Amino acid sequence: MAASLSLEARSTCRSTATPLASHPMYLDYWQLSRKPFETPSAASGRFFACESQDGALLKLRYAVENGRALAALAGPSGVGKTLLVRRLAETTRPAKLVHLVFPQMSGRDLLAYLAERLGAPTASNATGSVEESVRRIEGLVNGTDTGRALVVIDEAHLLEDTGALETLRLLTNFNDDGATAFTLVLVGQMRLLSCVARHAALDERLAVKTLVRGFTAAETAQYVRWRLTEAGAERELFDKGALQRLFTHTGGVARQIDRLCDLALVVGMSDQTPTLGSGQIDAVQRELVTVGAD
Repeated sequence: MAASLSLEARSTCRSTATPLASHPMYLDYWQLSRKPFETPSAASGRFFACESQDGALLKLRYAVENGRALAALAGPSGVGKTLLVRRLAETTRPAKLVHLVFPQMSGRDLLAYLAERLGAPTASNATGSVEESVRRIEGLVNGTDTGRALVVIDEAHLLEDTGALETLRLLTNFNDDGATAFTLVLVGQMRLLSCVARHAALDERLAVKTLVRGFTAAETAQYVRWRLTEAGAERELFDKGALQRLFTHTGGVARQIDRLCDLALVVGMSDQTPTLGSGQIDAVQRELVTVGAD
């Protein structure tokens, strides 16, 4: 059954202080114990295993566990790169984890940030200069062996704009004698690899380059069913046609799948339909595209 009211109209008809998707009726109607398409945290221990992510994780683990200086992970927005990095930290258990999520800073500021987060010895008369940050990191690397650290820089493709990629290349020099140094993992969108390729001296130091893509059509269906089962579903809520349309509209990108499924469940509840079909998926997608274009 096609959706008869727009999402906006549904929200107006049910004008409540709580969004529809978090209203108790959302869970009660579909007989779920919790919202199925919330982003899982690493602490939950809930991960959907797919070929692309498992392959990327294997390569990154190789880099970390073998003390390599530098690795890169690239992929489109929304495919789960950040969650993959959390899995990496959980499986390799580094002595220290530094995860920089806002990298738009100068090389000087980047060095000072990393020195601080790595717990490098503080200078008596701190100036924040490049030389001081380098000496602090040297002191950490050459000091007592406290185990290897993992340094993850998210949105690393933005570092080219600030000139900090050259700073990172110099930073890998601290890994020459291994034991107490750290592994740098650059994480970014697809253009990260072309950014690094333009810096040949940095590119040649990459021990691992790996890509993560969206789910296949089969993985998309498995992912949706896994999410629903984790949330307590005991029957199919999306028919085969709906699952196929989810892949068609999202290209297997997890974040887009989550958003589309969440809103489709709202529509299905409003329409009092027992199972979601391709019609509801298409209607919600059209609405999202229309709203996004306004």
